[in-house]
Amino acid sequence: MLYKNFATQEELDAQYDMSVLIPEAASAYEEFCFRESEKVREELDYHLDVPFGPTLAEHSDVYPTTGAADAGRGAPILVYLHGGFWALRTSKEFGFVARGPASRDVAVVVVNYALCPEVTIDEIVRQTRAAVAWTYRNAASFGGDAERIHVAGHSAGGHLTAMLLETDWEGVYGLPGDIIKSACAISGLFDLAPFPYTFVQPKLQLSWDQVLRNSPILHIPDSAPPLLLVYGEAETAEFRRQSEEFLAGWRSKGLDADLLTLPGRNHYDVIEGFLDPESPLCSAILRRMTPG
Repeated sequence: MLYKNFATQEELDAQYDMSVLIPEAASAYEEFCFRESEKVREELDYHLDVPFGPTLAEHSDVYPTTGAADAGRGAPILVYLHGGFWALRTSKEFGFVARGPASRDVAVVVVNYALCPEVTIDEIVRQTRAAVAWTYRNAASFGGDAERIHVAGHSAGGHLTAMLLETDWEGVYGLPGDIIKSACAISGLFDLAPFPYTFVQPKLQLSWDQVLRNSPILHIPDSAPPLLLVYGEAETAEFRRQSEEFLAGWRSKGLDADLLTLPGRNHYDVIEGFLDPESPLCSAILRRMTPG
């Protein structure tokens, strides 16, 4: 067996290669992301390509809001990490995630990061941590409240969200240990052990020390903010397993976590709820950001 009960790469790819499993959804997803993100940039204020690190890839697209700031305090902030198996997509395709939160006076920071194989997953993790540190130090510049930072991510972005929760913010960055107040990992990848045997390995070029170092399931912290795990009911067994095992591990440490399953949703359309603040996905995230 290559991994658990999987004997061949073809068996594993059948669980993870969405572009082959549901090609019509894959093409529709790409069109949706570009179309809806352009619409949102016609509706909202934004600042594109705001640098948070020394390389060109290290920038964020910031969608500020003035509502909470006008009320005398900065707005809560949602930092969003996009998916694409660490090798695809940019922040520009995910501006649409700002619509629902912004309608509730939440500032949104959509993070861009370098992609494999140009960099390793280790470096992508470092970059996303740097993005959160930048957000904390610069929140006031876009009307945000540094004490109300929340994170969310989809697929590979769900993995990066989990890695943020395992960060030594005080020891490495000199920032408060509770810099992140809540997190949502959507269809996340928390166990990297299958991927050296899959179609993504030529781009990821994972070594086993990288797998061990960057599998959140192996590094669940002793303390962490509330975590919401989400997946679509139409996702494959492996994507569901990834979230369910991480949920069990999280709770085994006595940490706060909930699971939200979205009926009829597949790996692509599971994030469309960001467009509507009343959707099950967006409303669940917003409740954790703005309790009461």
